[in-house]
Amino acid sequence: MSGPQIRGICFFCKRELAKSGLSRHLTTCPKRLEAQAEAERGARRRQTLYHLQVRDAWSGDYFLHLEMRGTATLHDLDEYLRAIWLECCGHLSAFEIDGVTYDSDADPFGWSDHFLMKDVKANSVFRPGLEMNYQYDFGTTSELTIKVIAQREGRPLSDHPIFLMARNLFEPPPCMVCGAPATWLCTECLYDRADDRCELCDVHAEEHEHEEMLLALVNSPRVGMCGYSGPAEPPY
Repeated sequence: MSGPQIRGICFFCKRELAKSGLSRHLTTCPKRLEAQAEAERGARRRQTLYHLQVRDAWSGDYFLHLEMRGTATLHDLDEYLRAIWLECCGHLSAFEIDGVTYDSDADPFGWSDHFLMKDVKANSVFRPGLEMNYQYDFGTTSELTIKVIAQREGRPLSDHPIFLMARNLFEPPPCMVCGAPATWLCTECLYDRADDRCELCDVHAEEHEHEEMLLALVNSPRVGMCGYSGPAEPPY
C-alpha cells in the first residue's frame, strides 16, 4: 500500500498540488503568467531565466521549484540553498555538472579539474534537461539533485537572483509521547531508539531527558543533521 501523497504549494496562486503535477502547473498557472506580464512592464533587464527543480537526493519529501537568472552564478544558487535549507556551520559545498566540480571555496583537495562557483554563470552551464548533483558538508553530507526543467526569455520576477515558485508542504510528524504535531527532535533518541521515534511537541520537549540534544523540526532535508536549526528569514 502506498504512503501519503507528497504535496506542494504554488507561491503564485497558493494552490496545493501533488508533487508530480507542480512542474506542469507552473507552466500554465494564470497567476504566474500575470506576474510575468507585470515584470515585463518593469525596467529589469531581459535575459534567459531557468526553471529549476531541487530535491533531496534520498527522500522525496523535500523539494523546491526555483526560477534563476541566467546572469546569476552558481555561488548565488549555493547561497540560496544554504539559506533556505542547509546552512549550519559554514561547511564547504560543491556542484557536479557534466563531470566537472565547482567548489564554494578554493579546491580543498588540490584537484586540477575543480572550479570556483563564483566564476560560473548559469548561462554558461545550464540547459533544459540538465541534471546536476550538489553537496553541502563533506562530513555529515546533505546531497541534492537539481534539474533544469525549462528556460524562458523575459524580465526577472524580482530583484533577487533566484525566485521561489513552489515548495513541498511540511506535515509535522506526531510527538512520540502524546501524538500532537511535533516541533522538535532529539538527536540522542534518533540514533539510540530501536523504533526510530525522536519527535517531541513543545510541552514534552521541555521535560525531555536529553534537553541539550534537541533540534528544531523544520521544513528542510538537513533537519536533525550537524547543528542545523532552521532556515534564514525570507526572502533568502
